[in-house]
Amino acid sequence: SNGPGDPAAMPVVISHIKEILQHNIPLFGICLGQQLLAQACGVGTYKMFNGHRGINHPVKNIIKGTSEITSQNHGFAVKESDVTKNENVEVTHINLNDNTIEGIRIKNKKAFSVQYHPEATPGPHDSRYLFDDFISLITTI
Repeated sequence: SNGPGDPAAMPVVISHIKEILQHNIPLFGICLGQQLLAQACGVGTYKMFNGHRGINHPVKNIIKGTSEITSQNHGFAVKESDVTKNENVEVTHINLNDNTIEGIRIKNKKAFSVQYHPEATPGPHDSRYLFDDFISLITTI
């Protein structure tokens, strides 16, 4: 799901995500999907003072050490303090403008997410690899 929206208003969806994770079904969350995945893993979200809107938001992929130009449309973010306390959730991407979390990975599951819109391709192809990563998770079932 992309969004935007308040993930706390979607307890049924969060419950479904928990079930998907329990069965270790591959999952790729986009934008609101990241916030829902985080909440399903016990990581909170918060309403941002200024949301991220539009194109040309720089994001750093911490795992690869590369940067991406992204398109964004969200007003909520994942709580960094909760991620730090959760041994199963790892930050994979950060926003280079305000250091908010832009991507997470669930260490013991086939699940990951990003806060931006890789399908929008503002880079124009900076984030295309995320779909390849998801297909890799699917083909390893």
